[in-house]
Amino acid sequence: MNDHSTVMGSGAPGGREQAVVPDKPKNPFGQFLRKFSKQKLSLIAGIFIVMLFLVAIFAPFLTPYNPDTPNYDKMMAGPSADHWAGTDEYGRDILSRLIVGARLSLAVSLSSVFIAAVIGTILGLLSGFYGKWLDRLIMRGSDVLFSFPDILLAIGIVAILGPGLLNVVIAVAVFGIPSFARMIRSVTLSVKETLFVEAARSIGAKDSRIIWRHIFPETVPSVIVNLTMKIGTAILAASSLSFLGMGAKPTEPDWGAMLSMGRDYLSIAPHVVYFPGVAIFLTVLAFNLLGDGLRDALDPKMKN
Repeated sequence: MNDHSTVMGSGAPGGREQAVVPDKPKNPFGQFLRKFSKQKLSLIAGIFIVMLFLVAIFAPFLTPYNPDTPNYDKMMAGPSADHWAGTDEYGRDILSRLIVGARLSLAVSLSSVFIAAVIGTILGLLSGFYGKWLDRLIMRGSDVLFSFPDILLAIGIVAILGPGLLNVVIAVAVFGIPSFARMIRSVTLSVKETLFVEAARSIGAKDSRIIWRHIFPETVPSVIVNLTMKIGTAILAASSLSFLGMGAKPTEPDWGAMLSMGRDYLSIAPHVVYFPGVAIFLTVLAFNLLGDGLRDALDPKMKN
C-alpha cells in the first residue's frame, strides 16, 4: 500500500487516480545553515571565533614561551623569527601572552554575558507574561540602568566592589541585563497572544509550564543573537576596565592590561601596544559580524 496521498486526476484517461507526493516538511536547521552560509563575512567571523576558542582551550600547548618568564636580555625586542610579536618591557614573549590572554578574555566575557542572559531572560519572561505592576517595576529598573553609559556604569560598580576580574564579571553582567530583559519582554508579549498559548491556558496548564514550554522556546533565537553580539561588547568593556587598572592585575596576561602597560612605551616600542590592540579589535569585530549573520539567518522575516 502506498503511503503517498492520491487525488483524482481530471485530465487522466479513464479517470484513474494519480499519485501526488506531498511536499516534505522544511528542516529548520537546514534552512538556518543555508541562510547562514550566504553570509560570507559572518562565516569567516565564525571560523575565526572557532579558532580563537581552540587557541584558548589549548593555550598551554601553543605558547612558544612561558608567558610570565622575563628575559632581560631581550627587553622591548621587535618582532622577529624568535619572537613573532616581539617582547614587552620585561622581555616576555608577547605572542605567548596574547594566547594565554585569549583564555582570560573569553572566560570573563562569556561568564558575564551568560549571567546577563539568564537573569535578563527570566525578568523579560516574567515582565511580558504577567504585566501590570511587575512589568512596570522591571522596565523602570531597566530604564534606570539604561540611563548610564555602559562603561561608566561598569566603572561605578567596580569602584564600589573593588578591582578584580570577578567584580569585572559582575559589572559587565549588570549592564547587559536590561537589553536581554527588554528584548525577551517584547517577544513574550507577542507570543503569549498566539493560539497555542491560549489553547494551553484553556486546558488548565500552569503558568510555569506555559512560560517554559511554550513561550521560552520562541525567544531562543533572539537570545542567541543578542548573546553573541554582547560578547564583543563584554570583551571591550573588560579590556577597558583592565586598561584603567580596575580589572586584571598588571602582571596577568590580559589584553587590556597589556595595553595599559605598553602605552608608556608607545614611542619606542609600538608593537607592545599594537598586537594586543589588534587582538581586541579582531575579536570584537568577529563577534559582531557573527551576531549579524545569526540575526539574518534566524529571522523568519528575512528572504531565503
